[in-house]
Amino acid sequence: MNSDVKSVVEKPAVATPAPVRRWASITALVPGVALCAVGAAIALGVGRLFSAVSPLLIAIVAGAIVANTVTLPAKFQPGLTFSSKRLLRIGIALLGLQLMFSDIVGLGWGVIAVVVAIVVLGIAGTMYAGKLLGLSWTQRILIACGFSICGAAAVAAADGVVNAKEEELLTAVALVVIFGTLMIPTIPLLARSFGLDDVSAGMWAGGSIHEVAQVVAAGSALGATALGVATIVKLARVLMLAPVMAFLSIRQRAMSDNSNLQVKRPPLVPLFTLAFIAFMGLRSTGILPEEVLGVAKTVQTALLAAAMFALGLGVRLSVIRGVGVRPFVLAALSTVWVALIALVGVVLVS
Repeated sequence: MNSDVKSVVEKPAVATPAPVRRWASITALVPGVALCAVGAAIALGVGRLFSAVSPLLIAIVAGAIVANTVTLPAKFQPGLTFSSKRLLRIGIALLGLQLMFSDIVGLGWGVIAVVVAIVVLGIAGTMYAGKLLGLSWTQRILIACGFSICGAAAVAAADGVVNAKEEELLTAVALVVIFGTLMIPTIPLLARSFGLDDVSAGMWAGGSIHEVAQVVAAGSALGATALGVATIVKLARVLMLAPVMAFLSIRQRAMSDNSNLQVKRPPLVPLFTLAFIAFMGLRSTGILPEEVLGVAKTVQTALLAAAMFALGLGVRLSVIRGVGVRPFVLAALSTVWVALIALVGVVLVS
């Protein structure tokens, strides 16, 4: 009897086959990804009804409403994490198909210099102001990238490199939504008050507003000419996402080399950054038909909407209240600073 018991106790556990583990990992993603797909579909549908409102903003707001009214079971979390990170990076990479190198060069070297100045000085000024306010480096860099480059997508891309705290990520995303939305009516009103022509007004809108969709909304209010200029200038800022993420990645690698902690080093250049540039190069060849580009844009918007819905689900009022007023002060300062740089640049090149 004792020998039987001993044999049972000493019998080694049977390892779960790798295919079974992989299947279990995939099925664990289904609830969260499905929820984000529903959120993205709703955002895209509402966006079609109200074309002046970005589906990405709708997705973030919808996610935040759900997060603050419903308690989701834990089974949704793996899929939400997957959507907010992996789907987001794929969507960012596909953004490259909206850009051609000729569009950027066609702006002229003066405008290109202004775009570079907006991003570089915008990030530098925001980082300095955030330091004076006593905010952490990671919180500052998320806000700086979001407000200087391309909104929530840049915030999440930067988080993928620097690994900020969850509350810092969600706060930065919420601030992009709040302050970027406020810029939609503000820039057209100020542009007319300053007597800017359509081209100059479009350059200012594209150079100062956070999200691509917010730029489109503001540009539409300024007229067709301003809208075209604003979109190209904004997409030129989006292009700056690649070198900025590469710089942050190199910095993080250097920090991990100089640290005694055993931490995983980020790649020298993030894969989604390389994919972004590759897709931009592919678009520049002119071999892709408009139909393919149209489908790619729809897929990219859907992926980013799903990712933004996932991020919105983490925007809880209790978390926002907990971070205090300093991030809001930095967001306000960064908004004014970036807009001022853009306005000076417009005046210089006009």
